[in-house]
Amino acid sequence: MTSPPEKLVRGLTLMDASSIVLGTVIGTGIFIVPAYMAQAVGTPLLVFAVWIFAGILSLAGALTYAELGAAFPAAGGEYVYIREAYGPLFGFLYGWTYFLVGKTGSLAALATGFALYFSDLVPLHKIYFRYEYSFLGHPAALTLGHQVLVAISVICFLSLVNVFGVVTGGRLQSLLTSLKVGVILLLVVLGLAMGHGSVSNFSSHLTPMAQTGILSLLGVAMVKALWAYDGWNNGNMVAGEIKNPQRNLPLALIYGTGGVMVLYLLANLMYFYLLPIDRVAASPRVAADVARTFLGNAGGTLVVVAVLISSFAAINGSLLSGARIFFAMAEDKLFFAWVARVHPKYRTPVFSILVQAVWASLLTLTGTYDQLLTYVIFAEWILYALGTTSVFILRRKYPSLPRPYKTWGYPVVPLLFVLVALFLLLNTIMTDAKDSLMGLFLIALGLPAFWYWRRKQTARS
Repeated sequence: MTSPPEKLVRGLTLMDASSIVLGTVIGTGIFIVPAYMAQAVGTPLLVFAVWIFAGILSLAGALTYAELGAAFPAAGGEYVYIREAYGPLFGFLYGWTYFLVGKTGSLAALATGFALYFSDLVPLHKIYFRYEYSFLGHPAALTLGHQVLVAISVICFLSLVNVFGVVTGGRLQSLLTSLKVGVILLLVVLGLAMGHGSVSNFSSHLTPMAQTGILSLLGVAMVKALWAYDGWNNGNMVAGEIKNPQRNLPLALIYGTGGVMVLYLLANLMYFYLLPIDRVAASPRVAADVARTFLGNAGGTLVVVAVLISSFAAINGSLLSGARIFFAMAEDKLFFAWVARVHPKYRTPVFSILVQAVWASLLTLTGTYDQLLTYVIFAEWILYALGTTSVFILRRKYPSLPRPYKTWGYPVVPLLFVLVALFLLLNTIMTDAKDSLMGLFLIALGLPAFWYWRRKQTARS
């Protein structure tokens, strides 16, 4: 009698799962995005309105995904829901997009951001090799230097940590997220208590960056805000390793997404209390500029430390969750078979973690991840819409399936998310048709790959 194959173990607590959601969402966005939003809409009140609406929208998505995750508590998250609702092709295209750019490109961007801020503390100016080239009409550079090496080292180190057990990765995520939240709250408290701000800043105005319709401007600001909220779905990707997922996953999604919204609003309250909107809009590192107003140069250093902790936690959470998508694809024989192997001792998807780290590191070297992410944001929102609409299809397809948690406000809440997603997609097509088409092209590249693995699957049968 052969022994059963090794499986993933349920070692993540509610605290760990909530930390994955909160810690992955809060990366570098809250430290830089308010400037772009201020440029787009021109008033602090509209900036707050966009943050609140984007938070409610993200919470609507999280509430919908809470039902899906509790009903299908398996590794892979949206891959599983889209596969069950629309079939293996659409599930594969979701996983393909995340492997090609969505998850790995995000890791490359976060790691590069970490290295960039780390260079503020330790000089990382040495470049050993640089080759400039054009990528799809955009300038890019193949670079090997100290900053790139630091970025790749962070990816590899945290990947190695996550190989040594999901409990190890989860505990590290809880620790880093606690530190991150603590530093952000410290900045807010010190800023409001020590800073010499003015309530009149909240009524200040700035000419928007473009003389177009208000809906278009709000759409631009909304995209920036949703980018800062992106990652609330990461808890679903590790549903196969959460203890009592029927209870803990919905709570983690709600606590994590709600906590992010509260922190974002508090941080913006401090920004606009201490700086008028024209200075916020002109600041590429608004958090550091605000901190310097009440702590001097030490404030800038504190923000650098906050960004380092924040991006480190986001990288860890993203590595932990993303590897489960490719593991689930491989289990379905729609990816390299060896990616589905589980470490016999630590019970982690070791090869999925490693292949993710290798591809993310290569994207870091090429310098193309930034442009690829621009293309794939459009594609990701198509996939978000598919993931959310699957709640309607799966209720009809599996009416007797146990659903320990049902979406609050169904069907209005998921419908709200889908309608706003469609608006953002249409707005993107109208304002940036080229990037939209490139996003669709990146998804379409997965079609021959799907047929390849499908044929291999058929040959085995």
